[in-house]
Amino acid sequence: MRILPLLCALLLLMIQGAAGLSLARGSPQDCERRGGFCSHRSCPPGIGRVGICSEQVFCCRSRWYP
Repeated sequence: MRILPLLCALLLLMIQGAAGLSLARGSPQDCERRGGFCSHRSCPPGIGRVGICSEQVFCCRSRWYP
């Protein structure tokens, strides 16, 4: 029974983390304001997706950008 509160806390953390993983939808101008650039279909290696510019176009930004 002691494990039940721990499982509940872990479940809440997973739900909050999953909500933060969704990609923000915006325009190319929003992407540039965030320090990124738009790339068709995928981002170059070492660059992460931080949003969506339009359908099949992703906003990419270096993971080291502040």
